[in-house]
Amino acid sequence: MAYDKFNILTSTAVPLPIENVDTDQIIPARFLKATERKGFGDNLFRDWRYNQDNSPKKDFVLNDPTYSGKILVGGKNFGSGSSREHAAWAVYDYGFRCVVSSFFADIFRNNCLNIGVLPVQVSAAFLQKIFDAIEADPKTHLEISLPEQKITLLTTGESESFEINGYKKNNMMNGFDDIDYLLNIKKDIETFAANTPL
Repeated sequence: MAYDKFNILTSTAVPLPIENVDTDQIIPARFLKATERKGFGDNLFRDWRYNQDNSPKKDFVLNDPTYSGKILVGGKNFGSGSSREHAAWAVYDYGFRCVVSSFFADIFRNNCLNIGVLPVQVSAAFLQKIFDAIEADPKTHLEISLPEQKITLLTTGESESFEINGYKKNNMMNGFDDIDYLLNIKKDIETFAANTPL
């Protein structure tokens, strides 16, 4: 399933300064029955966003019109817990294209990379600077440059580099998942197979 190409993203950000956000908080288990990637955004952080009568919790950040954007900034150890890929689907389906944290659970990080959400891991000090900047001005913009592997806090010009697997970086810049990548090199695979003795 192809997704949006990721090159340079400039956006405001939604702050969620909570550590150890696990996948059951991102998308509760009762919403895992669907097998398609669509519709999960409606239930992103469901138990934090809504009361039992389905009314929005006014004090939760996704219900606060002060904050918006395509970047979610989370606390340390974001995406821990079970390996459900639905958590990454929910983040993408809600409209986020990047999650910033000082540490990601490995499986969640890989699930994000597989569907076009860029996990940007920064130092704890830089993460705090981002939180402070957004608190001071919710219209603070971040720039995420995938080609340069750099995140910049545009209000101050401060930046930090981040790591990403080269294969995943190429896929994200082309909007490929693993199957799209193989289809893109289909001719090379056929040529190799034709020239390889059985």
